[in-house]
Amino acid sequence: MGCLYIVATPIGNLEDITQRALRILREVDLIAAEDTRHSRKLLSSFDIHTPLLSYFKDKEAGRAEKILEKLRHGLDVALISDAGTPCISDPGSVLVQRARRLGVAVIPVPGASALTAAVSVAGFPPGPFVFLGFLPSTSSKRKKFLSSQVRETKPSVFYESPKRVVSALKDCLHVFGDRRVFVARELTKIHEELLNGTLQEIVDVFSGRKKIKGEFVVIVEGATLQNNTPETHDLHELLSWYRENSSLSMRDAVRRIAEDIGASRSAVYQEALKVWGA
Repeated sequence: MGCLYIVATPIGNLEDITQRALRILREVDLIAAEDTRHSRKLLSSFDIHTPLLSYFKDKEAGRAEKILEKLRHGLDVALISDAGTPCISDPGSVLVQRARRLGVAVIPVPGASALTAAVSVAGFPPGPFVFLGFLPSTSSKRKKFLSSQVRETKPSVFYESPKRVVSALKDCLHVFGDRRVFVARELTKIHEELLNGTLQEIVDVFSGRKKIKGEFVVIVEGATLQNNTPETHDLHELLSWYRENSSLSMRDAVRRIAEDIGASRSAVYQEALKVWGA
């Protein structure tokens, strides 16, 4: 039985790859890459010519079986993503789960991670945080999801694309209020940008730009006694979403929302009466 290596690659600056990662990528029999075109550039930079197999989200289940077959025959495989550590917000969990069930040794080869890089320089107090991955792609779904995090006292960390970052920050401002936020753009790359301020300040910064490039890591401070109660207009919008998009009754929607955001059920019910016109 072969070994499956989960190998971290640079998130921008190629100097961030580890000596161990380079050795493993040279020694394995196969490299499973999220995007082979992207990975070939990285591997050619270090004169690595190990065979590549594409492993991307839309074909993850089928590709996993091909890789498992290689592992069954004693071949060693390295899994890499386009940047950073695989299996965090990139494909890989399906393969890891199936490999473990098969009895394959799954070995981490740690290195760069946009998540830990951003947290390390954000300046928030040390301690736990909540990683949200990528937020939902539409504003209505984002607001519903963020409303479930209103009372979370730990900082919330999420990834965002340049196309949606402004709308995502505006939704955070709408749901959370004007909390402190840290934004990292293009980490370790030439145009790296690290911004600290309030949500309103950061929204103003990016709203004033004609074009936004690069991937983002956003860290929003957690709730305090002063900011963990949702505003009435937030409740109204959340209740309206449930009425228009959910099969739940008004009573069930009230119960779920009250539980999700930690609000008084009676307060949510009173607002629901206005939304449902009851």
